[in-house]
Amino acid sequence: MDVIHAQNSNPFETEQECMIIGLLDKPEKFSGPLEGLDQMFQGELTNLVKRGDLSAKLKKVRTVYSLGLSPIKRFVFVGLGKEKDLTADFLREAVGKACKTIKEMRVPSFAIALDSFVHGDLSSTAVAQIIGEAFTMATYEFPGYKQKSNEPEVTIKKMNVFTSEQQHEIETSLKNGMIYGKATNAARTLVNMPSNLLNPAYLAEYAKNLAGRFGFELEILEKADMEKLGMGAMLAVNQGSEEPPYMIVLKYRGQEQWNDVLGLVGKGITFDTGGYSLKPKSSIVEMKTDMAGGAAVLGAMEIIGELRPNRNVVAVIPATDNVVSGKAFKPDDVITSLNGKTIEILNTDAEGRLVLADAITYAKMHGAEYVVDAATLTGGVVVALGLDKTGAMTNHDAFYEKVFQASEKTGEFIWRLPLTEQDKERVRSSEIADLNNSPGREGHAIMGGAFLAEFAEDTPWVHLDIAGTATSKKSSELGPSGATGVMVRTLATLVCDEDLNGLGQ
Repeated sequence: MDVIHAQNSNPFETEQECMIIGLLDKPEKFSGPLEGLDQMFQGELTNLVKRGDLSAKLKKVRTVYSLGLSPIKRFVFVGLGKEKDLTADFLREAVGKACKTIKEMRVPSFAIALDSFVHGDLSSTAVAQIIGEAFTMATYEFPGYKQKSNEPEVTIKKMNVFTSEQQHEIETSLKNGMIYGKATNAARTLVNMPSNLLNPAYLAEYAKNLAGRFGFELEILEKADMEKLGMGAMLAVNQGSEEPPYMIVLKYRGQEQWNDVLGLVGKGITFDTGGYSLKPKSSIVEMKTDMAGGAAVLGAMEIIGELRPNRNVVAVIPATDNVVSGKAFKPDDVITSLNGKTIEILNTDAEGRLVLADAITYAKMHGAEYVVDAATLTGGVVVALGLDKTGAMTNHDAFYEKVFQASEKTGEFIWRLPLTEQDKERVRSSEIADLNNSPGREGHAIMGGAFLAEFAEDTPWVHLDIAGTATSKKSSELGPSGATGVMVRTLATLVCDEDLNGLGQ
């Protein structure tokens, strides 16, 4: 859906298939912009509220047919709760749920009364961006590979937004919200794809297409390039595979001088068997999603390409699978990483931190002065935080605060885990190498981050472990079950939001 029209006319006097209206919980009867609508219904909307048939309870959705009392055929009312409790996150979910209802109606267009959603500290432009995001994300559907029925497909092609504010500003905010939503959906599709179709070569080609669309600088290292550079950690993980590895690099220059560069690093393991430390059958399923960090970075770069912020960004995605063969790396092997540190392999299923080690080093070689990595790194983060929280670790408090603020703006919850000197000593505990890649089950999520900290070194760095949040077994107000596209919007906000300039300050 690409067509948006912001209009200043009376929203209730135009012909529409349906209109979404936000309903705030107030003790008095319909007031403000909704008072005229209640009069059109001859007071029946007030009666519906009194009888409990129409509720302002948060995210409660009800459809009301006009039956000729209005040129609008159907109204979709969505509850916003009490004004003092209404947040951007709650509003995004409420609008998303209403948009799902619109999608089920199979109409080609709909309208939304924007002013009915503007309450409290939420400005009209902020609400417009939320609407654009929520609609695009909530109506996403992975196309899949089933045979298509003969039933004609009906998609929403037009959104009419009625507002009392400046049309241009509202339309710009709506489009920005849709850009965020579309990029999130693009990442969802990548993660949902099976690994026989989405392999490292596919990710490399996808990045190449992004570079062509947005004018990014592109570098794709192949196996021979990695061997020359000495990317021993990346090559070890790929060692058993028939699929060639790729180190994917995208550069966006938002400034004349290449300085103050933010590095975005995303784990791109297109399938993870665990290698010789083989995963059990219950957890090897869905390991196609082990590249969700890489997908998040690609999604963020799509937003950056669309919005063209005044920032320098280098994105690095190590793409390979981790499989078992006669050539695969083994427990007890010792490998040498790109930065020269040697690593004793105690667990071949702790492979994500190995490819990220070389990727973080390579991002720094490309001038990254700050690094954020996103990865489905550990099952330990799920044990520690559950399925609705992204675990975070850092070596720099001020930089972490910027990442945290970005996550708050997008509603993608992160929780900081500690990183102590004792944690660092555990990953340095090998008797025959500089580091070991798996010191044990205790504090497993922290050990993954502590290992990566050895490669971030003095560079301000934040690690985001999305193992629990990258996918969901159940649908939500903002999308179906499956891939969530988590961290696409947070990473993009970190780059694009002018309030977050001065990353290390």
